[in-house]
Amino acid sequence: MKHVSTYSVKIKDYRRVFKDTVTAYRQAVDYFIAVADKEWSYFQEVSSSMYRLRLMEEFAHRTAKRPSPKYCFEEAEKVFYKFPSYLRRAAINEALGKVSSYRSNLDNWEQSDVNLRGKPPACPRAGLIYPVLYRENMYKQSGESKAAIKVFVNGTWNWIMVSLNKGDVDYIKHHCADSKECAPTLQKRGKEWFLDFPFEREIELKKVEPYAQRIVAVDLGINNACVCSVMASDGTVMGREILTLSREKDRLNHCIGRIKKAQQHGNKRTPRLWASAKGINRHIAERTAAFILSVARQYEAEVIVFEHLEMNGKKRGSKKQRLHLWKARDVQTIVTHKAHVHGMRISRVNAWNTSRLAFDGSGRVERGVYEQNGEVKYNYSICVFPTGKTYNCDLNASYNIGARYYIREILKSLPETSRLDIQAKVPECTKRSTCTLSTLISLHTAMCA
Repeated sequence: MKHVSTYSVKIKDYRRVFKDTVTAYRQAVDYFIAVADKEWSYFQEVSSSMYRLRLMEEFAHRTAKRPSPKYCFEEAEKVFYKFPSYLRRAAINEALGKVSSYRSNLDNWEQSDVNLRGKPPACPRAGLIYPVLYRENMYKQSGESKAAIKVFVNGTWNWIMVSLNKGDVDYIKHHCADSKECAPTLQKRGKEWFLDFPFEREIELKKVEPYAQRIVAVDLGINNACVCSVMASDGTVMGREILTLSREKDRLNHCIGRIKKAQQHGNKRTPRLWASAKGINRHIAERTAAFILSVARQYEAEVIVFEHLEMNGKKRGSKKQRLHLWKARDVQTIVTHKAHVHGMRISRVNAWNTSRLAFDGSGRVERGVYEQNGEVKYNYSICVFPTGKTYNCDLNASYNIGARYYIREILKSLPETSRLDIQAKVPECTKRSTCTLSTLISLHTAMCA
């Protein structure tokens, strides 16, 4: 598979110059969006992106053989005079993509029910996009920490020499020596400007039969950052790892408390406090992802299994703020990116009842309430099985997550007749939302028999 990583290099000088370049690029995209929207009847007949690009240039680009096009791009704005050719083509492709998406959404809206469809989709705009600096035409490397880029400065397009952060350049040189470097993108973050360099590499993922796979089943929680269980195809649990990050969560709760106190005193907007909270939350996500990957590498796992979490909709209940700040999706994204670098695969399973059902197949658990020395205690991270056994709820969920992955993969690999025979012997495996670790053990026993 093709793996793409992006690394940012900070530009040490020329902060105000780049604003005009980005503004000119966005104006060009808006111009081509208007042309594509007016002449869409011609563009929809062409399927290839290359031919659409040529068609747009026939409409808007003036050449010696085409001195008077229907829409003259070079005369529309002052910044379009001597507009770089590669940047113009990037703006055309961006505009055609936005208009194509808008037209397909408009067709779907027109075909939907009048009483349910709502407002029509709005005409697209350039938005917060940034230009790609193609090599030789917009970007030239000169030395390890120096580069020449073409920008709109002093009323025209000229080359300027910029200094790059040496630490960022050395980091890229160390980590991406075996990757293909692509054209950088000019980006602004806060008050600083960066060059984002994409790197491509070909990666071969591990191909192992389900019976020989070793997986890491991950339960991302709110009480614990994550719980990892290393499992084999017969249901054997070879390792358990729990990450709490109590110090980071205390810092996050303290920061949220400061935000609440400021809001109670009338400060509705607290950007600095929210920036601090988001930074802590991002740090928790990165630490969690690094921990999951370290466990997978330690046990030489081939697959990392997550729950398929539905995060849409309005959050309700006493923990709705903690659910809003939960970075489960970001953790899965970071782990996916890093796992592919090491040749590991990522899989997701049905999340229904993973924490609600006991892994031993005894039924539904009771969470939060348990007895100890004759006293009733409350702890939401503890669950009690119908048999009276007390267990960690997140660890129980991780067992069920790993079991559901193996059940699905094993049944998929079987022929139709064998699969029906196995399902007749183990009817619990037919419904994926009720499978537990005991179901996997029963399935393994039936197959061995």
